[in-house]
Formats: sequence, C-alpha cells, structure tokens
Amino acid sequence: THTHTHTYTMIKTIQASEGVERHPLVLVTGGTGLVGRAIQWTVSEDPARIGRKSENYKWVFLSSRDGDLTDYAATLAIFKKHNPTHVIHLAAMVGGLFKNLRQNLDFLRMNLAINDNVLRCCHEFNVVKCVSCLSTCIFPDKTSYPIDETMIHNGPPHDSNYGYSHAKRMIDVLNRGYSDQHGRKYTSVIPTNIYGPHDNFHLEDSHVIPGIIHKTYLAKAAGEDLTCWGTGKPLRQFVYSRDLAKLFVLVLDEYDSIEPIILSVPEEDEVSIKDVVKMVADASDFKGEIKHDVTKADGQMKKTACNDKLKGFLALKAPDFKFTPMSEGVKESVEWFEANYATARK
Repeated sequence: THTHTHTYTMIKTIQASEGVERHPLVLVTGGTGLVGRAIQWTVSEDPARIGRKSENYKWVFLSSRDGDLTDYAATLAIFKKHNPTHVIHLAAMVGGLFKNLRQNLDFLRMNLAINDNVLRCCHEFNVVKCVSCLSTCIFPDKTSYPIDETMIHNGPPHDSNYGYSHAKRMIDVLNRGYSDQHGRKYTSVIPTNIYGPHDNFHLEDSHVIPGIIHKTYLAKAAGEDLTCWGTGKPLRQFVYSRDLAKLFVLVLDEYDSIEPIILSVPEEDEVSIKDVVKMVADASDFKGEIKHDVTKADGQMKKTACNDKLKGFLALKAPDFKFTPMSEGVKESVEWFEANYATARK
C-alpha cells in the first residue's frame, strides 16, 4: 500500500518565514460579525482590556467580501496577502433553529470546507496560534448536566442542527491532529449563547435575543402585542459579546492548551427565554401584552455548561474580570439596535 501514499499531497509549510522575524499580525476570519465586531471594540477602544500581550500586534478583520473561505485557493490568497502570525477563526455558515432544520447538509459541507481550509493555511503559513470558535450546540443531545469540555464527542448532537454541530466538532479533531502530527498549538473556545451590538436581527434566521429585540421593536412601533415563539421555558446561559471578546483576546494571549475551553457565565446565571423577553421588553420600554406561541418549537430545554475551567484560567490570568450583568448587556443591545435600525443586519 505504500505506493499510494503520495496520491494525497502532504500538507507542508509553504511559507519560507520560519527564520524571518515577522511583526505579529492577528487575522480574524468572520471579523465583521457579532463576535468579530466585539473583538474590534476590545482591541481598539476597550478601557478595561484584559489581554495585554497582543496590544501591539496588528489586527486584520476579514469579511466575506475578502474571499470565499470554502475555496482553498481563495483562502490561500488571503493568507499570502496578510502572512499572519496568529489567527482567530470565527467565520462560519450560521443560522437560527429553523434555517438549520431546512439545510443540514449545506451547514455540514460549507463549515467542513471553511474549517479545513483555514487550519490548513494556518499550518502552511506557520501561524503560531489559532483560536477557533465552537458552540455549545455541538455537545451530545443525550447528556448529563452541566456539560464540560471533556464531553464533546460523547454522543450525537441534537437532530435539529447535526450538520453544523458535526462540522464544528471536527475543528477539535483537526486541532488534535495538527498538534500530534505537526506540534501545532491550535485551540478552540466554546461560548454559550452570545448576544450584543452588530448581531443579526433577522426575524426568522436569527438567534433568540436579537430576534426578540427586533420583534419587540416592531410590536412597540405598531402598538401591537408581542408574540414570541415557543413556551419561553427553555433555560440558557447568555454571554455578552463584549465580555466574550475580552476573553477571546485573553485566550489568544495566555491559554496554552489545545483542549477547548468553555467561555460562559456560571451555571447560576442561567435564565429562561421568558425572563429574556421580559428584560428586552423593559429595556425597550414596551408596554403591550406578551404572548407565547406554543405551537412553535422550543429546541433543547437546557444546555447548562460548566465554566470551572474558565474560572481557574481567570483566577490566574485576569482575577478582576467580571461579566456584564445581563440586564445591562440587553439594554446596551436594545439601544444599539434602535440607534442603528436602518443599517443593522435584519
């Protein structure tokens, strides 16, 4: 069988830069989305930034207009242009519950391609560190709670978005492979439900908080009742995008393991969707009636994640870090949407 080993081109570093001193440059894929914009904020104007090593690094934030990451040649061209030393990989094909249900195959294939191309180019261009973004939806559907980082591959993910989930799980497998075979230090973080300025506020294909913010805005403007999908009973841990951005930069600077780390508020900060609707209504000064359309799907009832690993990491590296209280984060998000209604993604 050894005669067939060369039918697959071995991945090798194509950048002759190992001996050359490169000025540190962080390339952020998906740099104009919810998390990318928050990272832009923390590295440019955050007075309480917690990752200090990368303060003098150059930062480049990519958008989908910079090239198609599902295409290897296009990804290669981006890496050639910027020659990064570090990568934060956020780019993904994403969508809410109902879009995932319709297009599981597309979510699987597109995300597998993006992740393979980005990590392959990281290795080929001798990128020192890559931090990729996973999601709590990748965890097994049948599991004990709270979920922790060791449980990712312990069973199939929830049926509703198996395509996206399996593609994201493969990042962890790729990181392990690049470590085992090439000694690379590529890692991943697993945020819980993210919300904040610059989110996608589409009424059907968005995540829960931006969807509720947009619905509340329209109901208030029309003087109508607010109808939310589902019972409102599911529990979630929400993390404000600007808090997550601070943690992302700290991980880039200080987290040395290839094993994933959950970036989340503690278990005791879990809230029901019903509570979230109330927070959004209060922040929006909505005075109408709130109704729940129980004919619509709820998704998973809970996905409680354990943030003990993060707590230990913060105790060592950023003991003063505190999460933004949720009512405050929701208020800032509502105010951002109202101020940017004309140009917000919706």
